[in-house]
Amino acid sequence: MDTLSHTARTTRVVITAVVCALLLGGTLWGSDDDFPFGPFRMYAGVNPPNEPAPDPRIEGVTADGTVILLDEKRTGLRRAEVEASQDAYAADPSLLRQVLEAYEKRNPQAAPLVEVRYVNRMHEIHSGRPTGKWTDDVLADWRVTR
Repeated sequence: MDTLSHTARTTRVVITAVVCALLLGGTLWGSDDDFPFGPFRMYAGVNPPNEPAPDPRIEGVTADGTVILLDEKRTGLRRAEVEASQDAYAADPSLLRQVLEAYEKRNPQAAPLVEVRYVNRMHEIHSGRPTGKWTDDVLADWRVTR
């Protein structure tokens, strides 16, 4: 078995120290954007066993009242991107136009939407299990003007 040279060992120690410093710094002061050197807070917490579980979503409504979930498959927008914009949508619901445009681009034959809304669905939980009941809280609502 060959042994590493002094230079190779020193290089490995320095690289390990730098990576450890980045991990420590990211853990103490980082955010999700710094992943993998920052904490991935999305999985860092747990809801208590009897508190509702949030399920933020964007929905579109057609002229006949049909509600369509505007998920990643229909818009190309990842859930994390949508959730990260929640405060912006609440402050300025017209930003939901971007979701509408993404939906229309991917679904040119679909029925046109007359409304896009950001909804926080709270699933009822009892003893850590879903009950099948939920409530919706509309955080942003934008009516489509053409």
